[in-house]
Amino acid sequence: MGSAPRRIVVMGVSGCGKTTVGRLLARELGVPFRDADDLHSAQARAKMAAGIPLTDADRAPWLERVREVLHESPDGRVVACSALKERYRQTLRRDSGDVLFVHLTAPAEVIRRRLEERRGHYMPAGLLESQLADLERPAAAVEVDVSAAPSVVVAEVVRRLGDGRLGEGRVGDRNGGLAGAS
Repeated sequence: MGSAPRRIVVMGVSGCGKTTVGRLLARELGVPFRDADDLHSAQARAKMAAGIPLTDADRAPWLERVREVLHESPDGRVVACSALKERYRQTLRRDSGDVLFVHLTAPAEVIRRRLEERRGHYMPAGLLESQLADLERPAAAVEVDVSAAPSVVVAEVVRRLGDGRLGEGRVGDRNGGLAGAS
């Protein structure tokens, strides 16, 4: 996979599996993991728990904290972060050209069910629609349908990172292989 440090952001809407996939990917790559949810302010968490979507102004200081954490490990790091908009991803990339994005996707009904079944998290299922509306699909990312088991998702991401094939398709098409990105 090369000797350059890997800074990878596992991104997508709430409930898509960023934390699970991110932890497994970090373990596979031998780099530290951090969940950006842990970096939200108490005020932002309270706002989301009340069902109020965050604004860009709410997210700005959080994204700066995420960027700092992403770059603090000299050997690379995997961070789970929604990174819904291109300008958020630009913030995370600032000061370093080696940030790679892994975009986790699934049908909205799959993600909604996961959110409804999740316990102990401040993000309610009711905010899924606002996240889907805010999502700007990244042009250059490994895009993976997370309907498959997390170990299968991570194996495909690692394979694609090793091949250097970012943004060339997605896991989980009708044929079970890679499909051209639409």
